[in-house]
Amino acid sequence: MTDTTSSQPAKAWSGRFSEPVSELVKRYTASVFFDQRMARQDIRGSLAHAKMLARQGIIADQDLADIERGMGIILNEIERGEFAWNLDDEDVHLNIEKRLTALVGDAGKRLHTGRSRNDQVATDIRLWLRDAIDQILVLIGDFQKNLLDVAEANAATPMPGFTHLQVAQPVTFGHHLMAYFEMSRRDAERFADCRKRVNRLPLGAAALAGTSYPIDREFVARELGFDEVCYNSLDAVSDRDFAIEFCAASALLMTHLSRFSEELILWMSPRVGFIDLADRFCTGSSIMPQKKNPDVPELVRGKTGRVNGSLISLLTLMKGQPLAYNKDNQEDKEPLFDTADTVIDTLRIYADMITGIRVKADAMRDALKQGYATATDLADYLVKNGLPFRDAHEAVALAVRAAEAKGCDLPQFSLDELRAAMAHVPGAAERVKDDVFGVLTVEGSLDSRKHIGGTAPEQVRAAIARGRSTLG
Repeated sequence: MTDTTSSQPAKAWSGRFSEPVSELVKRYTASVFFDQRMARQDIRGSLAHAKMLARQGIIADQDLADIERGMGIILNEIERGEFAWNLDDEDVHLNIEKRLTALVGDAGKRLHTGRSRNDQVATDIRLWLRDAIDQILVLIGDFQKNLLDVAEANAATPMPGFTHLQVAQPVTFGHHLMAYFEMSRRDAERFADCRKRVNRLPLGAAALAGTSYPIDREFVARELGFDEVCYNSLDAVSDRDFAIEFCAASALLMTHLSRFSEELILWMSPRVGFIDLADRFCTGSSIMPQKKNPDVPELVRGKTGRVNGSLISLLTLMKGQPLAYNKDNQEDKEPLFDTADTVIDTLRIYADMITGIRVKADAMRDALKQGYATATDLADYLVKNGLPFRDAHEAVALAVRAAEAKGCDLPQFSLDELRAAMAHVPGAAERVKDDVFGVLTVEGSLDSRKHIGGTAPEQVRAAIARGRSTLG
């Protein structure tokens, strides 16, 4: 009779079982081919843990020396792409531990004293995510710097501001871009705030109840740069709030970039023609030789749905789990990794794409002639001359109707024509003086909005200066 257990390597937990795991289950439950990207964090966490064990007298100093030597070899193998990842060893943690034991013997077997894969993986994920957040914050800064440069160059470039995709009032292109700077500033704040909750150490919670060994969790936290420890062992191993929070911050950032992308796509269309994008961010058509397609912003729109899906995936993953750790949590890594990868790649390419925007200022100014963009300025003029706002609103609406009938813009009326158009509103016509045409110009409209947050060029430049000061 064949011994079914002899043909396969023993698992770290196989002593309890009378038959090996089937090949199908092995493939279904293994995570090594996606969680191996946490190898460096796993080694960092293990070295800090081993140092603490030796410091507490739980393992010998020689064991620590052997572990450090073996981990150095393993890290070099990983860096050179020579480490042999094995499906039989399930995950990154057991792969590294098995290789360590092969290199240094019993010292490798002692490394796992006082910890579980539950708190080990929770620590690795937090270390990995902390590194990803730090990278994202740098990339947001790069995006912001380039955005500020383009905004500054166009602080006084008039364009239509839109509501309902209809021409509303004049703004400047620089002011429009600064709206996205404000969004990105909030994004950076969210990631920085998320990092605070990521940066708490689960190690020491062991499987779920802590450990009977005299460990020093605060020492490990200091070694790994954590701000504090997780204070409840059950929560420490089962919490994935930090990953969900990261994905939520990522979804908001991608939503902001998706909105920006939608505008770039519209502005680049010949029907609008406000901008052009550098060729390196566009592709052509296999059949239509004239086409220049804005593929990068289109893909940003598409990838936003992907990131949103990862957020929903993690929320759904956690919603029904009882305490403490469950195998379900293995499914947290792929959406988390994919989200971080997508955000990092998108920010990197977006920062470059911003520098490739060519502004078509004449087209922006021409568009301001199509929607009576200074109508609100005319209403404000009447109010400043004593007419109640609701009456002023009605008077200007009548003037716009008359301009539509004549096929002209408001500044093209003569003074008498403008007064006549408002004559049905008592008190309106006599409040219209020769100086009215000054407020109907685009520059007059822009310059009048000189308060903080307004679109006057001087305020746009002030906002840019404030933005630069926040970047250091």
